[in-house]
Amino acid sequence: MDDQTQEMVALTENIREFEEEALRTIERAESWELPDLRIHYLGRKGSLRALYALVPGLPEGARAGIGRRLNEVRANVETALEKAQTVSDMIADKYHLDVTKPGHVAAEDVDVTMPGRMPRIGKRNPLLTTLEDMVDVFVGMGFKVAEGPEVETYYYSFPKLNYPEWHPAMDSQMTFYVNDDVLLRSQTSTVQIRVMENQEPPVRVVVPGRCFRRDTVDATHSHTFYQIEGLLVDEGVTFADLKGALEIFAREMFGPDIHTRFRPDFFPFTEPSAEFALTCVKCRGAGQNAGEMCRVCRGSGWLEVGGSGMVDPNVLAGVGYDPERYTGWAFGCGIERFAMLRYGIDDIRLFYGSDMRFLEQF
Repeated sequence: MDDQTQEMVALTENIREFEEEALRTIERAESWELPDLRIHYLGRKGSLRALYALVPGLPEGARAGIGRRLNEVRANVETALEKAQTVSDMIADKYHLDVTKPGHVAAEDVDVTMPGRMPRIGKRNPLLTTLEDMVDVFVGMGFKVAEGPEVETYYYSFPKLNYPEWHPAMDSQMTFYVNDDVLLRSQTSTVQIRVMENQEPPVRVVVPGRCFRRDTVDATHSHTFYQIEGLLVDEGVTFADLKGALEIFAREMFGPDIHTRFRPDFFPFTEPSAEFALTCVKCRGAGQNAGEMCRVCRGSGWLEVGGSGMVDPNVLAGVGYDPERYTGWAFGCGIERFAMLRYGIDDIRLFYGSDMRFLEQF
């Protein structure tokens, strides 16, 4: 083998070793090392440029082949660098890292010597806590939980609940209408109708949910509020069953010394109807605190909290029940009212304000 042939073999081997070393180094390189590697291998004073400088001194017949080989190596190295840079950029975008610095430091300067921050622990809204506790009482008495649409039809909101055509609740000044036949429900009683239409007696359900009425917002009223209703339909159900269930409910929520009181009232879907009140949870029925009139019950010793009554026979017949065979009772009350009494809150707007100073108290 003559000297020129030996030089060609040695150069070809150097090119092969350069390519293998460059590709291996790029594959193992950290993100911040890539710019320097590009300069080292492909720069004007880089390793590949030194190999190109040897081509003019080669025999004329060998220059073209070595030149093509060097161009191939250059393309392979550039492709490897671009691939590594693409992966680096993806990691930087996903994890918000500054990949130009050793250790992949976060894009924002981080002082790892600073003490950590405790995450802010969320608090449950007392309104939702009260709702769950109220539901639990009735679930414990064998009731099932039922839910229904908040956007309801006129048919289910009024005619199916035995409302007379002249009732003021149908007026647009009292109810939010979407159109003539669709509205935002003003009470959860609509769900009772839907349950009875799809279930044969016995029926025993409790219905919590959000309702809407055109009320002016103040300390005790809101256009959006939560309500809970109960319904029991079976053979031989009497008003005494209703009183017994609400008595248990009141004691479970406020204590064994709390009682219920019923006074005649009118609701289109119950007959007879009654408002029900609880022993004042502040003065415990005494009507006064420390010798002064109780401001919560205004000295009466009672707090009116909801409506109740026996399901009107027209309502039972309207869902296909035989009113001669089945009777039932229903009640409804506002959950905000119970939560305000339970926690001593005097403004309903606090439940919907998302003020952490308020929520952190519970």
